Amino acid sequence: MDVLDEFDIKIIQELEKDGRMAYSAIATALKISNTMVHQRINRLMEQGIITGIKPIINEKKIGYDWGAFTGITLNKDEDSSRIIEELKKIPEVTECYYITGSYTLYIKMIARDHEHMRKLLYEKIDTIQGIAKTDSMIELGCAFKRNISL
Repeated sequence: MDVLDEFDIKIIQELEKDGRMAYSAIATALKISNTMVHQRINRLMEQGIITGIKPIINEKKIGYDWGAFTGITLNKDEDSSRIIEELKKIPEVTECYYITGSYTLYIKMIARDHEHMRKLLYEKIDTIQGIAKTDSMIELGCAFKRNISL
């Protein structure tokens, strides 16, 4: 396991406040050199601890008012790789997880309205060969979403 030191943690905390923050601003805030900030961020990315710095889109503000969590049962679990590749082709599927329990996969998807959600489920997801069944729960709003505290 990769160990984070106090500077790694402080750099990540600064980036969480504003991912667009200049390395020089981080260096000033932490009283370290720009070079150290740059090297640390590069190392954290190479190690896969930071996987990217990208915008967080508020889906509701761009017309996607519906969200659903859907458990997917497969005919054969060994088909999961192929089915995941098919799910990746559906832009409204924003997350996909392997899980234990009643389902093989668990996805999060978004839609503009109930008709769009119905079409996603019945015309795109349920038609993927190898999916035996889906079980969806409609999301009524995100209470919170966060990174793990460092």
